[in-house]
Amino acid sequence: MYKFSYFQEPDKNKVIEFMQANSFALLTGMGEDYPVVTQVPLSVNIINGNLEIKGHLMKNTDHHKAFLKNNRVMVVFAGPHCYVSARWYDDPQTASTWNYMTVQVKGKIIFTDEVGTKEAIEAVTNYYEEPESPAAYKNIPEEYTNRLVKAITGFYIKVDNMDHVFKLSQNKTADEQQKIVDELMKQGDYHTVAIAAAMKSRLA
Repeated sequence: MYKFSYFQEPDKNKVIEFMQANSFALLTGMGEDYPVVTQVPLSVNIINGNLEIKGHLMKNTDHHKAFLKNNRVMVVFAGPHCYVSARWYDDPQTASTWNYMTVQVKGKIIFTDEVGTKEAIEAVTNYYEEPESPAAYKNIPEEYTNRLVKAITGFYIKVDNMDHVFKLSQNKTADEQQKIVDELMKQGDYHTVAIAAAMKSRLA
C-alpha cells in the first residue's frame, strides 16, 4: 500500500463508514499451493468501541478448508477507482496516476457453532434489510434457518491490523485537485463521479 501520510484519512469513523459502504469484500487466506479468496457480504460495526466484522460462508469449499488450517486472513474492502491523466496537472509532462480507495484488514477468522452461525446470518441480513422488511431475519421461518446452518458456517474476524489508502490526489495543489474533479465529473461514470465526490469533500 502507498503508506504516505497525505493518502491517509485521520477520521477513523470515515474509514469505518467506507467499509460499511463497500461491505461486499474479498476474504483471502493461504491454501496448499496458492492463496484462496472468496467474496462475501459482511456486517461491519463498532461494538463497545471495538470493530466487529461478521459473515458466513459455505462449508467444505476450498477457502473454508484453507481457513480451518490457517486462520490468518486478510479482508479487502475495495471502493471506487479511476485513471487520472497528467494532462490535468499544471505540468502535464509528468506521470499520470490512478486514484482509488481501499481498506485492508488483517486478523484471525473464528468460525462459530450453529448458534453463532444463526447470529451471523441475522447480523448480515439485518445489516442490509430494514427492521420491518418481510425479508428481515425475524421473518425467516426457523425451519429454513435450521436447514441452512447445516451447509454454511458463521464467522467473525478478530482484527489484528487495519490499514487504508484513500489516494485522492492530495499531493497536488488545490487548483490541480479542483481541475481533476471537474474533468472526472465530465466523464460521468460511477467510478469517476465517486472519486470526484470524495476529492471535492476534502477540498472545502
